[in-house]
Amino acid sequence: MTTLTGTTAVHTSHNRVGPAAGFRHTMTLAWRSLVQIKHNPMELLDLSVQPIMFLLLFTYVFGGAIAGSTTDYLQFSLPGLVVQNMLFATLTTAIGLSTDINKGVFDRLRSLPIARSAPLAGRIVADTLKQVWAFALFLGLGTVLGFRVQTGPVGVAGALALLLGFALAMSWLSVLIGLVAADPEKVQIMAFSIMMPITFTSNAFVPTKTLPEWLQRWTEVNPVTHLADGVRGLLTGGPVASHVLVSAIWGLAIVLIFVPLSLRAFRARG
Repeated sequence: MTTLTGTTAVHTSHNRVGPAAGFRHTMTLAWRSLVQIKHNPMELLDLSVQPIMFLLLFTYVFGGAIAGSTTDYLQFSLPGLVVQNMLFATLTTAIGLSTDINKGVFDRLRSLPIARSAPLAGRIVADTLKQVWAFALFLGLGTVLGFRVQTGPVGVAGALALLLGFALAMSWLSVLIGLVAADPEKVQIMAFSIMMPITFTSNAFVPTKTLPEWLQRWTEVNPVTHLADGVRGLLTGGPVASHVLVSAIWGLAIVLIFVPLSLRAFRARG
């Protein structure tokens, strides 16, 4: 009888959590994820190796063949590489979530009188903020290699805001994968099966006109294409408004679809 009463109390307190309290719970759990970097600096190293590796690889292996000049290619490809890294970095949300579930961390969180969405939203916020480091690393190393921002601090801030906004949206897709996949290994397989095709069939790395005509049709509507062009315009100049608008529409659609699905999957585990 005591156990039943305790369980009822937990669910009641969940139901009574308001938006302000839910926000505090989310920020507390986000801080929990961020403070782990202090105790495990390897997490920051993981966010550093991939940007450095891809930037050097694409610039010096493919740059001359694609653009005839590594400097010219870097000016085109760095915004696309930033977008690719952002998409792949959202996989850490799915992997971390799956790990927490398998270790029983989420079972302990569910027993607390906190907002039901706080464990999910907290991890998303933390993993999204970690991407600021990767963005700064890309720009810093890119500048050393020859990349030049043409739009000033406002353009850089706009590019970062666009990336983080889209990362927040994509993270909910990663959350759903983390909830439905049985273990972190299956999370990686499922996530890469989605991220790889949409990234490499965009114009993140090569101009659309160089692709086969049948593939160009998909590339022109691919959300990664518009995101890459939006970041490219914000950093190096060119059309911005239309690409930002399309990216925002895609992001909103992703949120509207995957937030309810993720919350439903999360409730189904309890």
